[in-house]
Amino acid sequence: MNGFDERFLTRNGFAARQLAVLLLGHEPDTRLPRVRDFAEELGCGNGTVQAALQLLEEAGAIVTTARGHLGTFLVRSDRAILWRLSGLGTLLAAMPLPYSRRYEGLATGLRSAFEQAGAPFAITFMRGAGARTTALLDGKVDLVVLSRLAADRLMEKHPVQLLADLGPATYVGAHGLLLREGAQLDAPGLRVAVDHASEDQRVLAERAFAGRSDIEWVESSYMQLRDLFASKQADATVWNLDEVQGRLGMAVDVLPLGDEVTRDLALRNSSAAIIGRKEGAQALAAVRDTLDLSVVTSLQTEVLKGERMPSY
Repeated sequence: MNGFDERFLTRNGFAARQLAVLLLGHEPDTRLPRVRDFAEELGCGNGTVQAALQLLEEAGAIVTTARGHLGTFLVRSDRAILWRLSGLGTLLAAMPLPYSRRYEGLATGLRSAFEQAGAPFAITFMRGAGARTTALLDGKVDLVVLSRLAADRLMEKHPVQLLADLGPATYVGAHGLLLREGAQLDAPGLRVAVDHASEDQRVLAERAFAGRSDIEWVESSYMQLRDLFASKQADATVWNLDEVQGRLGMAVDVLPLGDEVTRDLALRNSSAAIIGRKEGAQALAAVRDTLDLSVVTSLQTEVLKGERMPSY
């Protein structure tokens, strides 16, 4: 590959790298655009495009065949080679901290799906959908995993787009209203724990206790809940049951969420969503059409059932 590497530093090689990005969006046994169409898109001559295609063939990235008046078809491609030559680099996703088996399964499925799509992929873990979205907008990560509820709200405020919705119970299993043992839900001055770093938890908590002006809000993360309840500094909250089962002991009652609106919010909150920047997301555009989301959900299910060890 050393000879090929040197040739990819030439004018034709630069065009081949640009062409590699475009070819990531083409499936095998499909007709390719005409040479002059590629040339127009890349801003170069027909001869440069032809030389670039030849370089990609010699590198083992693609195999093409001419079918007369039907045009040139892509017989097969090696997406790993195309990705390496394209210079797109590694896709970095920001996810919640993997403190639940559901999140571990989600991370396992995402890694496998991107690898099968031929894209180098890595995960960084950050608490709070807002913090993850800030990292996305700052260009520090390429995509963000969060709830569909949080995604919808953030898309209203920022130049981000929805890339995927994985469906109910892929982000969290269920939410419940947690009440400290001995506390009364209708007691005046009820102290309710809320995590303002979590867009969806904040929205659910505020909706569950809407109309009550006597509520005292207590800032808390899931790691602080047990101590806050044990010391009676907090009386209630709405929380992801994946996070609290086995963590709060027997001194907490779990109650169902109330009205239909709250249940609708909880349903959207249970769905995992993936968002990316609207502009400059060339790497995501190259991989999104070949990303098999069923791989994500099936591997997550296997992890949840204990049939697969998490790997991310």
